[in-house]
Amino acid sequence: MFRVGQGFDVHKFAEGRPLIIGGIKIPYEKGLIGHSDADVLLHTVADACLGAIGEGDIGRHFPDTDPEYKDADSAELLVHVWNLVKKSGYSLVNIDCIIMAQKPKMAPHIDKMRERIAELLEADASQVNVKATTTERLGFVGREEGIASQAVILIQKN
Repeated sequence: MFRVGQGFDVHKFAEGRPLIIGGIKIPYEKGLIGHSDADVLLHTVADACLGAIGEGDIGRHFPDTDPEYKDADSAELLVHVWNLVKKSGYSLVNIDCIIMAQKPKMAPHIDKMRERIAELLEADASQVNVKATTTERLGFVGREEGIASQAVILIQKN
């Protein structure tokens, strides 16, 4: 049996915060605002995982009203989510992710992101695809106000 899940997330830029995407710290003059570390890509991956097993979204599991998750490491949140997937009896077939950012350039960091996500999902990097695009200077991403990401995951019953 196969299950598909999708995830989407958006975070706004802010001064004085590190930029962490896909579990990787990226050198840039701005970071993203969020209750946790605001890792837009790992939040997207977590939502895709939760969607595939019918368990809502990360806001339900890690509410931004809970001080326990203030500045939380999104990698730890994703590990918790992946444990729910495994407990449900599923394993990863593949995941395909896209980061939408006008700046900074993501290409130099993609391989490290793939490796980190694969590590967190206990998979091979060949099962994880990460790509990036700009929005041709259109919308909030194009105006360099923030970053969005989207993912689709396929899991299979063990």
